[in-house]
Amino acid sequence: MFPTTADADAQTWLTTSWWSLFLVAVSAVLMLSAIVIVIRIIGLRSLSKMSSFDFAVTVAIGSLLATTVVSSSSLPAGIVAVAVLLAFQWVIAQFRRRTFGSRVVDNRPVLLVRDGRFLDDALDHARVTRSDVYTKLRQANVHRMDEVIAVVLETTGDVSVLHGEGQLDPELYDNIRRFDPQGPLSIDGEEPAADGEAPAGDGTDPNR
Repeated sequence: MFPTTADADAQTWLTTSWWSLFLVAVSAVLMLSAIVIVIRIIGLRSLSKMSSFDFAVTVAIGSLLATTVVSSSSLPAGIVAVAVLLAFQWVIAQFRRRTFGSRVVDNRPVLLVRDGRFLDDALDHARVTRSDVYTKLRQANVHRMDEVIAVVLETTGDVSVLHGEGQLDPELYDNIRRFDPQGPLSIDGEEPAADGEAPAGDGTDPNR
């Protein structure tokens, strides 16, 4: 019987030539070297993942690296694409240094737990379950819920667990999106609400 197209595809998938393996190895070394050189020029900020945009660029670079190495994509094109992504990230980082730029590019962190109490509206908004939070609390070596001062879902998707004794500096809650109007925390630099009053524009019933 004559070999079918499926048989030919299977043979190509299972086997390859030494020349193809050599090209893959060379492409991997050159692409990785190019990424390291560009990062050295732009700075470590490229790998910081301080914002959701940084995380997206990191994922895109990994995808470009894999595509260029194992496919027939042009090596110079892959290097140029990585350089353009990192250069654009540098531009966005400069833009984010302005308050307006940060608000345009970044999501706002969300306060999920405060003083050991879950904020259900915040959990619903962030699509996070209590089980997800419990996992992060265990990873942070929290022994009791009354140790927890705050749990914050950061702009990068990471979860910060603040626990221990004493009050936190309100500055640490800068720009956090809150669904609980009570307490001394400020929203977007506004003054804290008086007892029994919700912050302006919050729309949350303080008596709830």
